[in-house]
Amino acid sequence: MLNRIVSFTALSLALLTSGAGANKLNPDVSLTLDGHYKQNDTVLSHREQGFGLGHTELSLSSPIDDLFSGRLTTVFEEHDGESEVLIEEAYLQTNGLPLGLNVRAGRFLSQVGYLNGRHMHEDDFVERPAAYRALLGSHYYDTGLRLNALLPTPFYWQIGAEAFNGNQLSEGAEDIGVYTLNTRVGGDFSAAQSWQAGLSYLHNRQISTDEENHDHALDHEHGHDHSHGASYTGKNLYIADAIWKWSPNGNTREQQFTLSAEYLYADDLNTFATSDDYHEGWYVSGVHQFAPQWSAGIRYGEVDLREAHGDHFHSQRLKETDVMLAWSRSHFSTLRLQYTHQSATGFSNADNTVALQYVVSLGAHGAHGY
Repeated sequence: MLNRIVSFTALSLALLTSGAGANKLNPDVSLTLDGHYKQNDTVLSHREQGFGLGHTELSLSSPIDDLFSGRLTTVFEEHDGESEVLIEEAYLQTNGLPLGLNVRAGRFLSQVGYLNGRHMHEDDFVERPAAYRALLGSHYYDTGLRLNALLPTPFYWQIGAEAFNGNQLSEGAEDIGVYTLNTRVGGDFSAAQSWQAGLSYLHNRQISTDEENHDHALDHEHGHDHSHGASYTGKNLYIADAIWKWSPNGNTREQQFTLSAEYLYADDLNTFATSDDYHEGWYVSGVHQFAPQWSAGIRYGEVDLREAHGDHFHSQRLKETDVMLAWSRSHFSTLRLQYTHQSATGFSNADNTVALQYVVSLGAHGAHGY
């Protein structure tokens, strides 16, 4: 199966980038390689001990005409020594609609929260925060429809709504299993400082309602999530995020500092949940690019979870500190060294670990988001 998918991807790439097809479509082709070595297994991690293949992406994107553009992103990953091929993005998007409107249809990353709408290779740390790994499966993508509006205000203000089938978040039979609402505002304090803040809401109509469905997503003995959905879900998920950036005279190529934080809260866990049963997590991250090719960062986060056992929940808690040093030869290559410290209650394998990661991009590679 894997060989057939890889062969099909290679054939599609060859057709799009050769002959008359390239002259008409002129697609941007991007390959992002993500590899790592990790000293020890850790709680809720999506990267296993030893050498491994991370979130490797092959993307094709192109304008279709004056009204539409499209993107396809195929992801290659390893779990338990087996290779997997996933379609993370395959969407059609409108261009130049009036009144600041934008419509996206197909499979794409949800824009809830600050990190979720960003590709994994854009991150400053080896993995997403523990709250993201538990409540969003690191990054929640699904098949559905999005409507965004950029409001005509003197500052940046965007509002958006999404509807998904929900099958990438949790199993269920709803035609539309997930709805989201979000808004974000931002602006400049000065030439050297900028900010952005956001609020998001996700409503999940098809959460797991018993221990068997919950255990399908998570191997609790080892703390590994081998599914591509969230290990812990609630009917309602609320996210608040805030980001502040500083760079001398606005020159981000020489030096910049980014301070970011998010808070996630999920309730209405299932039919026997009480008002005291909820999932909650947060993190604060500071990253300083102190030279054009060097950056260092520290991130601290906590997550409080409820694990279903029959007709009641068991509490689980994880505290995690990450310290990283990264060297980027250019915009297209990064080597990252990271130390992670974990302390946990209700998990059997919290540990400290050292990880070494490389992220390199081949071909077209657009600028990262704010």
